[in-house]
Amino acid sequence: MTTPPAAPLRVTLANGSFEQPAVTGVEILPDASQTQAAKRVPGWLTTASDHRIELWQSGFQGVPAADGAQFAELNANEVSTLYQDLPTTPGTKLYWRLYHRGRQGQDTMALDIGAPGNTVEQRRFTDGTTAWGYYTGTYTVPAGQTTTRFAFRSLSAAGGNRSVGNFLDGIFFGTAPHVELAKTAVPAGPLEVGDVVTYRITARNEGGGGAENLVLSDVVPQGMTYLPGSLRVVDGPNAGAKSDARGDDQAYYDAAANKVVFHLGNGASGGQGGSLPNTEALPAGTTVEYRAVIDRAAGGKQISNTATAAYENRLGDTPEPLTSTSNEQITEVRPAADLAVTKAADATTVTVGQTVTYRITVRNTGPNDSSGVTVTDRLPDGLAFLSADGTDGSYDPATGRWTVGDLADGATATLVLRAKATKAGPTGNTATATANEKDPDTTNNTDTVSVCVEPAPSCCDPCAGQE
Repeated sequence: MTTPPAAPLRVTLANGSFEQPAVTGVEILPDASQTQAAKRVPGWLTTASDHRIELWQSGFQGVPAADGAQFAELNANEVSTLYQDLPTTPGTKLYWRLYHRGRQGQDTMALDIGAPGNTVEQRRFTDGTTAWGYYTGTYTVPAGQTTTRFAFRSLSAAGGNRSVGNFLDGIFFGTAPHVELAKTAVPAGPLEVGDVVTYRITARNEGGGGAENLVLSDVVPQGMTYLPGSLRVVDGPNAGAKSDARGDDQAYYDAAANKVVFHLGNGASGGQGGSLPNTEALPAGTTVEYRAVIDRAAGGKQISNTATAAYENRLGDTPEPLTSTSNEQITEVRPAADLAVTKAADATTVTVGQTVTYRITVRNTGPNDSSGVTVTDRLPDGLAFLSADGTDGSYDPATGRWTVGDLADGATATLVLRAKATKAGPTGNTATATANEKDPDTTNNTDTVSVCVEPAPSCCDPCAGQE
């Protein structure tokens, strides 16, 4: 596949299949230069002295249209040339295609292309009444030519009637398709681990011809997990929610490749892409979206990815595969640190007057360093503070707060907390850890230990054993 260069000035004929204005049967109408006419033919001009253009409805007198519901007859009331003048960029390769048919027998016309007043015959076409002839070709705009005339000139028609002959339909003259992708991420960030990001990709065809078999794919970036059921065509052809399954609609999630795939454009199906018209016909293009969750491993990192589109230029005789790549979308993820607390008592049954010794451990299991780590462990009623020894920070018995400070990824801090049992009964308390960073798993941020304080034994009778 090849990636198209920056799109030149878009070139495309207007009203190439003569669908405007709608006619009944057959009508001979003013051309586009007759600006005061109530009903004219958009885009097309004629050299006929009466400035008239003849349009037929498909099926009139048994002649079907080759494309759409209408077609034109080159010989309206006289032998003439039907043409359009288009702005062009020198050096641009332009494609043309057309259908031609005779009316009463073998009709012949010429295709002329070039600067207005200096066109050059490119090819002649002779066809009879049994079928439409289909033709394609290319033209490269020469240096200095900023306006190019695309013209059909009547040469001869069966029957000799100057107002009869040379049917035309399905005409295209212009640049190849050129798909541009724009990708956004909402919200923009910085974000936290566990947040959901909505990715939107808009495909717009800035070229002339339709982008055929358009397939857009986006690998879910490393550090994110696809959110099932989030595929959607936001606007454009086939808009609506899509399933994750392959083949049932225009989109699916490929779990093996960890990517989302959209078949886009008019006529898209579960098996292939459709045709995306240029921005003259579809100004907004088509937009898709999917959602993904930020993984724990992405904490403190930047998530980056781009979407790609594969499509075909079918304006020539053989399809030309093309690709496009979106802008890079970068999402900054704030650091995350998973704190795990473990608390234990040297003895869970003591008597009044004895010492209760707690051992509290807090560990940072990452993925990033943590700062401002604090473990709150307030002593319950019935226990009086004696001392605290920690590997990091300090303990305030008034608030029960152990200020640990910074804790590197994988590091552990320990506190030994001693208290005197002052009142009988069950006692329980919980150690809870917090930090400045997002904690991706808060289920292990606390631990509770219960201690049973029993009454002290009765004093011995001082008289026992005496006479």
